[in-house]
Amino acid sequence: MKIWCCLCFGEGDEDKKETMREGILGNESEGKSNDMENNESEFLELRFSLGRLGGSEELRPQEGDARKDLDEIESAAIGGGGGVGGGFAITVGNSRCFDQFASSSSHGMMDVNLSLGLGEEPSSSSATLDRDKCDRDSYNKRPKVHSLSLDWDCHFAAAISSDTGSYTLHGKDYSLSLGSCKTEIHYLSPMLNDGDDENPLDFSGGRDDGIGCGTSKTENLELRMDLSDDLLHMVFSFLDHVNLCRAARVCRQWRAASAHEDFWRFLNFKSRNISVQQFEDMCRRYPNATEVNIYGAPGIHSLVMKAVSSLRNLEALTLGSGQLGELFFQALTDCHMLKSLVVNDATLGNGIQEIPIYHDRLHHLQIVKCRVLRISIRCPQLQTLSLKRSSMAHAVLNCPILHDLDVGSCHKLSDAAIRSAATSCPLLESLDMSNCSCVSDETLREIALTCNNLHFLNGSYCPNISFESVRLPMLTVLKLHSCEGITSASMAAISHSYMLEVLELDDCSLLASVSLDLPRLQNIRLVHCRKFVDLNLRSIMLSSITVSNCPSLQRINITSNSLQKLVLQKQESLTTLALQCQCLQEVDLTDCESLTNSICEVFSDGGGCAMLKSLVLDNCESLTAVGFCSTSLVSLSLAGCRAITSLELTCPYLEQVSLDGCDHLERASFCPVGLQSLNLGICPKLNSLHIVAPCMVLLELKGCGVLSEASINCPLLTSLDASFCSQLKDDCLSATTASCPLIESLILMSCPSVGSDGLSSLCWLPHLTLLDLSYTFLMNLQPVFESCLQLKVLKLQACKYLTDSSLEALYKEGALPALCELDLSYGTLCQSAIEELLAFCTHLTHLSLNGCINMHDLNWGFSRDQLSELSSIYGSCGLSSQDNVHLTIEQPNRLLQNLNCVGCPNIKKVLIPPVARCFHLSTLNLSLSANLRVVDVACFNLCILNLSNCCSLEILKLECPRLTSLFLQSCNMDEEVVEAAVSQCNMLETLDVRFCPKICSVSMVRLRSTCPSLKRIFSSLSPT
Repeated sequence: MKIWCCLCFGEGDEDKKETMREGILGNESEGKSNDMENNESEFLELRFSLGRLGGSEELRPQEGDARKDLDEIESAAIGGGGGVGGGFAITVGNSRCFDQFASSSSHGMMDVNLSLGLGEEPSSSSATLDRDKCDRDSYNKRPKVHSLSLDWDCHFAAAISSDTGSYTLHGKDYSLSLGSCKTEIHYLSPMLNDGDDENPLDFSGGRDDGIGCGTSKTENLELRMDLSDDLLHMVFSFLDHVNLCRAARVCRQWRAASAHEDFWRFLNFKSRNISVQQFEDMCRRYPNATEVNIYGAPGIHSLVMKAVSSLRNLEALTLGSGQLGELFFQALTDCHMLKSLVVNDATLGNGIQEIPIYHDRLHHLQIVKCRVLRISIRCPQLQTLSLKRSSMAHAVLNCPILHDLDVGSCHKLSDAAIRSAATSCPLLESLDMSNCSCVSDETLREIALTCNNLHFLNGSYCPNISFESVRLPMLTVLKLHSCEGITSASMAAISHSYMLEVLELDDCSLLASVSLDLPRLQNIRLVHCRKFVDLNLRSIMLSSITVSNCPSLQRINITSNSLQKLVLQKQESLTTLALQCQCLQEVDLTDCESLTNSICEVFSDGGGCAMLKSLVLDNCESLTAVGFCSTSLVSLSLAGCRAITSLELTCPYLEQVSLDGCDHLERASFCPVGLQSLNLGICPKLNSLHIVAPCMVLLELKGCGVLSEASINCPLLTSLDASFCSQLKDDCLSATTASCPLIESLILMSCPSVGSDGLSSLCWLPHLTLLDLSYTFLMNLQPVFESCLQLKVLKLQACKYLTDSSLEALYKEGALPALCELDLSYGTLCQSAIEELLAFCTHLTHLSLNGCINMHDLNWGFSRDQLSELSSIYGSCGLSSQDNVHLTIEQPNRLLQNLNCVGCPNIKKVLIPPVARCFHLSTLNLSLSANLRVVDVACFNLCILNLSNCCSLEILKLECPRLTSLFLQSCNMDEEVVEAAVSQCNMLETLDVRFCPKICSVSMVRLRSTCPSLKRIFSSLSPT
């Protein structure tokens, strides 16, 4: 158990000291029967927490007990402090929370400590030192509280003697001393962490040993945990009412702060089930509320009557979803401060009587979706009025300064009623009469004569108006959606609105042409105008045009200095487009199927779009010859333009071009362009190509089978794919290598016209590292060996005209020393040539011999015949037979990592012993070798071995400690052979024995026991 003794000090004058004394002693003149909660802003509250408190429960002292406790604390403070004013508090047990303490003294400060009565004398030096410390936080005007934590294991009753200055606790005396114990400084907060059996204020985290305060584990700490009232007020200003109510449940300080009237100026009870009594209590508690929302609350008439009668400062009122009696509208005159009234979805009166709304200060009135027969409004200060979707048949307005009137969707209002309402407001600036089907041109003409300042007019869905002979010169926004009477003749009247900025003519089915010259027009919409044919606009401020689904539109002529983006998608009939838009940057003409080649002049230099950057002409199927000369164009898309046969681009800053679907393109010229990559492999009929691209690094011509003339000048080109360019000849290849010296990857697969002369030109490519000559008719590779000294990858698949001596330079003369990957798949090399290649090209890392029909065995061991052959080879060099054997054993390590021998039909035996020194081999693929019978592999680093579909395999010996995956699919081996093979593979995880007829379900158990590292066994056997 701990007792905390806290003494509050601060800087201030004598008045503050007297205030603190009143907080301790209480105000005798107010009487002892006053409620403690009503005086919490003036009195220091003492709360005792005995035992263990849970949750947010607070034990507040009763009225009489609190006064008694305060009297005892007063005597203790006077007796121990020598009459110096201050506050003194004691908390016993597990304290849940403290109230905010504040005290001040003009005479300085005094520290009061409790001693355990161990005979220690008070230390005056310690007291003097403590007096010299600064007890006021220099950054926050909050008092510091000196506290001392003491432990007892018993309950106590405190009796304080002013003569002796000591405490008597169950018969034991504990004298007051100064400076005998270490002092803790805390900022006390009304919020503390929840605790169980430990004191939440025990910052030492442990108990005293009973020796004394000087040996306590409690350290001097300075914690800033409290929130001043001003700071709380600022924080709570960001909360809504729901969170304010939740914050009020934390403590009394927060409850008082959250109840401040500044947070309850707006009483929002929208769609809440609040009773009249509750609402009356809220109005009485917050009489200065200025805004109320009771929309959707039950009994809105009773609630609003309480609000009108109680809240004299009410400025904004929102209600609805119910019935309002006539008495409410009569009581509005008494609500003098009301400026805004919103009534939504309500029945006014009994539904058949006239409702008067008279108010001298009302500025904004909305009566939306209300049921009423007649309404009379007399509000001299009213500025905005909305009667939208209300069912009234007549409205009388006496609002001389009304600016904004909305009678949209008032279907029962007659033409005369709308005319009378609008003309009675001469200062009207905005009028919305959309969906008022009875409105006529006569009404518009009278409104135009009366309301000279009308800026906004919405006449959408008014079929009887044609706007002819209507003059509204100050109009800035005009909306005429679905007005069947709007025709080309209406444009003459609209053209007199020289201030017009926004014009919307959607779904005007009879509109055939629009020709306007409006200097301030910024936005125009023409959507779903079925008979619309011609658009002619001239406006220097035009910035947005929306034209969509106008199937008859043929001609567009636009002049603007502000238009930056033009989208005219799916205009199937558009044939002519004239633009004078100096700031236009983006144009989208997707699916404009009727556009002709003349469109190219519009978007070229001098065509009126000097700043054009992006042009989209996708699926414009009438384009046949496209040519652009533009110094600003950056992106061009011609996807789906199947009829294009000729393309000529002179766009030095062009970075992106899309030609997907241009499969009839025959001639293409890119001189010059700023492209970095270009794919013409989708143009199979291309026969002539000219490219000047200083920045291009990637060019794909794959599949251009008829390309015979190609001029490529790309000094930064690094990758060229000319696969299947069967007409590409040596002269073209020579010219390309001379103009593109940085090529690193060159693919000439299936280019049968390339010969030795073309390969000799590869000497101009010092950085060439990848060369693909697969499926060619080459017979001599000597130009490659002489020209490509840095070559790392060489692919010679299906080069059937290569002889056995074609690769001798590789393993006899050391040609291509940097070569790492060699692909000889589907070739005709004999067994001896392959063996010599494998024996002496130890620097290869990837080797593919797929489908080599002349390959019989893969034997990297050395028989006596092989040793004799080696002896004859080395004998010519003057070496003895012993040296030969030593040389054989000391051969360099092979760098081979990946060996593929897939589909070799004549291979029967594969032997790779340790003497082969294949220390880097990690993948070996021998699948689809139908005659393979013996596999004996000893490779330390082999990870993947694929023997699938080797149906003749009988012997399998493996010494591969790092093998992780073994594929034996469709192999006709005995389970004992498989079991013996995997027994030496300690890291095997995956085994595939699907469709192996001699492997049964019992074998699975044996295989797992033989190789415990197995995680996955793939088998075609059904689970038992």
